[in-house]
Amino acid sequence: MAAEPKILVFDEVAKHNLTKDCWLIISGKVYDVTSFMEDHPGGDEVLLAATGKDATNDFEDVGHSVTAQEMMDKYYIGEIDASTIPLKRTYIPAQTPSHVPSKPNEFLVRILQFLVPLMILGLAFAVRYLTKTE
Repeated sequence: MAAEPKILVFDEVAKHNLTKDCWLIISGKVYDVTSFMEDHPGGDEVLLAATGKDATNDFEDVGHSVTAQEMMDKYYIGEIDASTIPLKRTYIPAQTPSHVPSKPNEFLVRILQFLVPLMILGLAFAVRYLTKTE
């Protein structure tokens, strides 16, 4: 008789979110894809982006081949306890100040961006006028 699959909780699986230690949750199963990181056709960034959540939709949206789905068996390490998966990921926006003070030299930079081309154009006309022979 086959051994019962190992049951893992979400918080434990979510800790494995590095290139050298990467676990994914796909269709209620947990996969240790660490050894596959370098070989993944989409790159390791794709796999890392799918950590810390249920990556079933990410996996299915790509439309993986039957061969790719069969490969998953060798990375299988257990089942996820579905009751430990958060219903919705909490989005925490980046903290930005409501008023960003302008740089002290911003006005000077804008003036120079306008004046420098005008000075070059004026210099070109002056050189043309002074070197003109009649």
